[in-house]
Amino acid sequence: MVVSVESRRGGRIILGIDPGTATMGWGVIRQEGNRLHYVQHGAITTPSGWEMPRRLGRLFDGVTELVKGYRPETVAVEELFFNTNVTTAITVGQARGVVLLAAYRAGIGVAEYTPLQVKQAITSYGRAEKRQVQEMVKTLLNLREIPKPDDAADGLAIAICHAFSSRMEGQRGGKVGVGK
Repeated sequence: MVVSVESRRGGRIILGIDPGTATMGWGVIRQEGNRLHYVQHGAITTPSGWEMPRRLGRLFDGVTELVKGYRPETVAVEELFFNTNVTTAITVGQARGVVLLAAYRAGIGVAEYTPLQVKQAITSYGRAEKRQVQEMVKTLLNLREIPKPDDAADGLAIAICHAFSSRMEGQRGGKVGVGK
């Protein structure tokens, strides 16, 4: 993973993360007042054959590299959405824990948003389909195409959600904690 802060000209940097143990999507944006600028997106992946501690180690190292390289003001992360699959909920919870720990260790504030809050912020409709959210991410960041993989597009959506929410609520939106 290559990290560059070359596009940090001013404004604040927000790192959005869509947690997962197989694929952790991330997106970085820069906010200058009411303007949003795309910086970068990607995904941290782990092989399914790896033991969970090794997978979590790779995710932690990846998030640590992102926060060191981009030096975001805030890490915005999606809250755990519990469906009927308990195993998935547990592994996503572990991935979230890695993100929270990496941000804490770096002394960076964390904001958490539910999937409903992200959809509402991006599309103004809390029950929007995934494709609608992706199209709005593309439009809001003036991109030529929808970011891939989907998890990275979700990371950008979470970052945008924080930019919109924090602007409306003073400085920060969602549940917030600050590292160190």
